[in-house]
Amino acid sequence: MKALFAGFWLLLCTVYGEPWPSFRGLSASGVAPRGQDLPDVFDVESGKHIQFRVPVDGLAHSSPVIWGDRLFVSSAVNQEESAVFKPGLYGTGQAAIDRWDSHQWQVVCFDKHSGEVLWKRVAAEGKPIDKRHVKATYANSSPVTDGEHVVAFFGSHGLYGYTVEGELRWKMDLGKLDVGAYDFPEYEWGSASSPIIYEDLVILQCDIQHASFIAAFNVKTGEQVWRTVRKELPSWGTPTVYPGQGRHELICNGSNYIRAYSPRTGEELWRLGGSSKITAPTPFFAQDLIVVASGRAPERPVFVIKPGGNGTLDSDDLAWKRQKVGPYMPTPIVVGDELYTLNNNGVFHCFDLKTGKEHYQTRVPHGGLGFSASPVAADGKIYCSSESGEVIVLAAGTMYQQLAVNILGESLMATPAISDGVLYIRGTRHLVAVSRNRR
Repeated sequence: MKALFAGFWLLLCTVYGEPWPSFRGLSASGVAPRGQDLPDVFDVESGKHIQFRVPVDGLAHSSPVIWGDRLFVSSAVNQEESAVFKPGLYGTGQAAIDRWDSHQWQVVCFDKHSGEVLWKRVAAEGKPIDKRHVKATYANSSPVTDGEHVVAFFGSHGLYGYTVEGELRWKMDLGKLDVGAYDFPEYEWGSASSPIIYEDLVILQCDIQHASFIAAFNVKTGEQVWRTVRKELPSWGTPTVYPGQGRHELICNGSNYIRAYSPRTGEELWRLGGSSKITAPTPFFAQDLIVVASGRAPERPVFVIKPGGNGTLDSDDLAWKRQKVGPYMPTPIVVGDELYTLNNNGVFHCFDLKTGKEHYQTRVPHGGLGFSASPVAADGKIYCSSESGEVIVLAAGTMYQQLAVNILGESLMATPAISDGVLYIRGTRHLVAVSRNRR
């Protein structure tokens, strides 16, 4: 399976450059192909190693996605320009104050080399249907592309399918999606799970207060192909397809159970209990193992799961698990033979992927506001973006080594993207491209 997957990735890179088609790139691994040669140190003030820095309208925590020469983002633009969010390490569930303002939900296409806006489309316009958490936005979900289509999800404001040239092909009204605290139903925190594209299907996980589901839509027409009811609490993780040799497994994080489905039919394949009551990290896989984590106390588990299971899984179906170490927001990452977890408060763990042996635990220094973005990696270096506006560069390995701290000057909530030797960082107001080619 690994050889097949590597061959598929090589083909994509040969034909289309290096695509980063969805949240955290191909299969949500967060790891770019070798040979990126990204700089450790860069500076937006002096322009050192900055290929471009361009403004992005609105407020959004969605990540950039890339195919060929095009980079796509989504955004929610408050027409009264009153939209703000509150970064930091706090636990309040209060709502933002801009629900009664008019918004535009936008999809924007940039030239990935220059930062020029190639096209901008307004998917929806009006007053928000839901509240949003004061730390969230009305555009938390990352778009997804397969080089022909671009699909954007705006929660209760719908699912939209465009061509990469910006032509709207279809839209889908999914109704009001009440996503908030399971134990305080009056809170509405907003959707954040991102769509993925599997073959000719767009797959979307919608875990809400009532009537949770996962569904697949035809990527060309938007027609619903299948829909499976999930008895789940609200969640925010993005599903991932594990491409096993015997079958493909659609992995979904969830509070009651982590589940796998057939991505073609929506039939449940297996389930695993023991997760947190709030789940945000995205499942991913490395070296034929599936990693799923969540960080709400008291469970805070990290599961490393063997694929191919059936029914209700038990300990024999796990390579290993750990309690009380799972991250609340950032998705873990595997670089080489090590699994790394970064929690909101900066606590950083390094484990052996195969055995679960802990190599070290430390705290990544930051400006005090913590982390929500997931780490990404290239060429043995891990890039951690903080809410305080720092990009902290760490060396992968079994001993902690900090290489650099770079100040962006604005809060970083979105997970970066990497393509063709460029690190793309979305801040609260700008899209920044970092490259060694720009001296």
